[in-house]
Amino acid sequence: MRHFLRRLLVVDKKPLFGAVAMAAAAGSAVAYSNLDPHYRPSIVVSFPRSAGLSFVVPSGIASFIADPFASDHGSHFFPAETTSHANDGAKDEGSGHTCQCLGRDSIANAAAKVGPAIVNIYVPEPYHGRMSITMGSGTIIDSDGTILTCAHAVSTEGTHPSAKEKVDVSLQDGRTFVGTVLNADFHSDIALVKITSNLPLPAAQLGSSKRLRPGDWVIAMGCPLSLQNTVTAGIVSCVDRKSGDLGLSGMTMEYLQTDCATNEGNSGGPLVNIDGEVIGVNVMKVAAADGLSFALPIDSVSKIIHEFKKRGRVVRPWIGLKMVDLNEMIIAQLKEREPTFPSVEKGVLVPMVTPGSPAERAGFRPGDVVIEFEGKPVSSIDEIVEIMDDKVGIPLKAVVRRGKDGVVKLTVTPEEANPDM
Repeated sequence: MRHFLRRLLVVDKKPLFGAVAMAAAAGSAVAYSNLDPHYRPSIVVSFPRSAGLSFVVPSGIASFIADPFASDHGSHFFPAETTSHANDGAKDEGSGHTCQCLGRDSIANAAAKVGPAIVNIYVPEPYHGRMSITMGSGTIIDSDGTILTCAHAVSTEGTHPSAKEKVDVSLQDGRTFVGTVLNADFHSDIALVKITSNLPLPAAQLGSSKRLRPGDWVIAMGCPLSLQNTVTAGIVSCVDRKSGDLGLSGMTMEYLQTDCATNEGNSGGPLVNIDGEVIGVNVMKVAAADGLSFALPIDSVSKIIHEFKKRGRVVRPWIGLKMVDLNEMIIAQLKEREPTFPSVEKGVLVPMVTPGSPAERAGFRPGDVVIEFEGKPVSSIDEIVEIMDDKVGIPLKAVVRRGKDGVVKLTVTPEEANPDM
């Protein structure tokens, strides 16, 4: 209670003696009323409008202040209810989930939901004349024994994983299996492994990464440094970290950046949200830094899995455009710098066209703004990529705005990409 009052003493370096008096009185009231275990009070400390200050102490915190050692209150440090129950069960427009603040058991419950489906993957590897073991993690995503993991977790050093390769798999319940690599994509670092069991296998539920926001709570699970069944927690630091930002060459990829503690052996393990859904696959970390871990978003992974099932490999169309999403502020700045910049409200800017690419042959020029692709208005790179899908060798129509030339219609035929380009 003393620590709490000290926190109220100064706001913007101004003494708040009124806050101390009211908080002390409120604290006494809570201590008295909390004799009733069913009473759930909330403290509101308000100030005149000119002060511009208001403090709300949720009921769980009030209960903790009154009896910090009590173990039977069942209250959380950050309960869902605060001063009003009007929005109970309401949807969070940002995340799409029911509004529930982080509780004492939130992370433990989410981990317990996914935990049984987490597997450890062992790959024998020759090392200086002896056999060593490379260890990774994975998640059973189907009760038929399909395991989602990283490609580098099922391969020996210096080689690309191949279908039919055998790996050893162990479950949290102690069962062990010999797994078969079904598919592996080196560029995305995603692979599928299959195990067969006469007994039921647990499976984790896949969520969606589309509505993740910086600051959302996440959980990393796996087998770091051979320590099985390890759980760490953190937040999403960035939802669209580009591979180029990390110094990675080849085709552009986007990752979820988190501050979850991950280490060697976490690769292939799931990134989980508070609802106990898999929303990413942990693939790497920055070795010389703390709190910089990266996962492939589950929405991207789901598309790769679909490609695996459809044709056994991932087909990526390529047209040779460097593209940038436009927004209102970027458009205003570009118009200020270049008076001939096209008059658009949205679209995708083309700052560079790769020489000899399908886009160059189609007539694209640096400075073009793509406003329509295959008959659909576009305002982001993701929309263009989604429209292209796996359409290799199929002519696609585009409409661009080009300086004083006005509207230009083009037709581009994508080629299959070389992931190592």
